[in-house]
Amino acid sequence: MDSEIQFNELLQFFKAMADGNRLKIVGLLSQKPHTVEQLSILLGLGMSTTSHHLSNLAKAGLVEARTDGHYYLYSLRQDTLQEMSQRLLKQDTLPKLAVAVDEQAYDRKVLKTFTDEEGRIIAFPSQLKKYQVLLRYVVKAFEPGIHYPEKQVNDILSRFHDDTADLRRGLVEFKLMAREGGGGAYWRLED
Repeated sequence: MDSEIQFNELLQFFKAMADGNRLKIVGLLSQKPHTVEQLSILLGLGMSTTSHHLSNLAKAGLVEARTDGHYYLYSLRQDTLQEMSQRLLKQDTLPKLAVAVDEQAYDRKVLKTFTDEEGRIIAFPSQLKKYQVLLRYVVKAFEPGIHYPEKQVNDILSRFHDDTADLRRGLVEFKLMAREGGGGAYWRLED
C-alpha cells in the first residue's frame, strides 16, 4: 500500500478514535446496535453531537447504519476495526509514517545555535542530547579506518573548540571514536 494513503488512513482512524465520547460509542456499539437517540441518552449528549460523533466513526469505516422502521440503527464494524488495527499498526508500517520527516532538522537547529559562521563551537550545551549533536558534527572531521595520534586528534579538534580534551573524552565516551590506552591512537568508529 502506498505510504501516503496508509498515512492518511491511519490519521483518519486515530482522529475518529481520539475522542472520549467516540470511544464510549465504540464500547456501547461493541455490545449491541443502538439508535442515535439511545446513544445520546446513554452518553448525556445532544442528538446532533451524537450524530456528529457517529459521522466521524462512519467516515473511518468503523460504524455502519441500517434502517429500522423510522430510525437508523448503528452498529460497530468489528471486523473492520480489527482488520484496520492489525494492518495499520503492524510493526513494519509505523516507521513508514515518518518518511516525509526531516530527521536532520533538530541537528541543524542545534548546530546553528552552538556554532559560529566558521563552524566553531561557541558554547557547550547543558543538555546531553544537544552535546551529542555537536560530537556527531565534530567526528565527521575524522576518516573511518584511519588511526590518528593524539596530537593530530587535538589539532583537528582545535578547529572546532579550544577544549580538545572535553571533545576527545566525549567522542570516546559516546562511542563515536575509540582509542588505545596510554595515549595511543584514536580512530573513528563506523556509524
